[in-house]
Amino acid sequence: MLELAREADRNDLFDSVWVGDSVMAKPRPESIALLGALTAATKRLRLGVGCMASFALREPVLFAEQWATLDFISNGRMQLAVCTGIGLGGTSAKEGAIWGVPDSERGARMTENITICRRLWNEERVSFDGAFRSFVDASVNPKPIQRPCPIWIAANPRPTLSGRPLRRVAEVADGWMLAQVWPGLFGTLWSKLSKHLAAAGKSANTFANIAYHNINVARDRASALAETRRFLNEYYGPVFSAEQAEGWTAAGTPAECIEDLNRLIRAGAKAITLRITGWNQNEQFNRIAAEVLPYVDSQPPS
Repeated sequence: MLELAREADRNDLFDSVWVGDSVMAKPRPESIALLGALTAATKRLRLGVGCMASFALREPVLFAEQWATLDFISNGRMQLAVCTGIGLGGTSAKEGAIWGVPDSERGARMTENITICRRLWNEERVSFDGAFRSFVDASVNPKPIQRPCPIWIAANPRPTLSGRPLRRVAEVADGWMLAQVWPGLFGTLWSKLSKHLAAAGKSANTFANIAYHNINVARDRASALAETRRFLNEYYGPVFSAEQAEGWTAAGTPAECIEDLNRLIRAGAKAITLRITGWNQNEQFNRIAAEVLPYVDSQPPS
């Protein structure tokens, strides 16, 4: 991961690197520690976590200091996308039980932690009396370089259940991240979110968003999707259907991958972060950089 981050940092086609996050739910490095290493491995890329599934579990004062330190040592390059962390297959319930946090509290805890972080990053001394955390006269120093230090929310609910999650994005977040786990989901939810943004006095034209999307470049679409499903099954367990894997992945020949990414842009995606769903990460990275990204539109159509 550090090697590929250095490669991306040298290539102007990339402007950010993202890591995943959970505590014990997935086989991956802890996100804060990994991002600390990435601040030293890169010079210009923004460094993101998406989504920070453990955000509702983390002690917010300590987290605020950790994130402020990352932003300080990276010279203002951090990008935080938080989420409730409610996972498929009961993983979040098992994870939350260790900290005494049921799934039913995660949304409210996430919102409260966002409030605490923002206050600690912008005020010198903070006292807080919330539903889950109370403290007196806390401070974080050094402060983040970025003012404000952005906090996005990742949310990809089913369209029929999207009201409260998207309303929270519009009212609380600085941006939105979505994983298109069903075909056409980005465009459907972006249209709904745009209405919530208007109700919150914000403009969809200036509100940031990013599509978190898989990619697998191969000789044909069938083999790319087959490897993608094996990758997703080993990482998450057998929880994503063939239709979901197809909706969530730019798969196949370079031309097919280019068109899939362009469809996301036409649906309203202002940025795309890519996860390679294949085992030969270096080969995939080189093909994406040489054969796909130079031919993807950088701006949505007017």
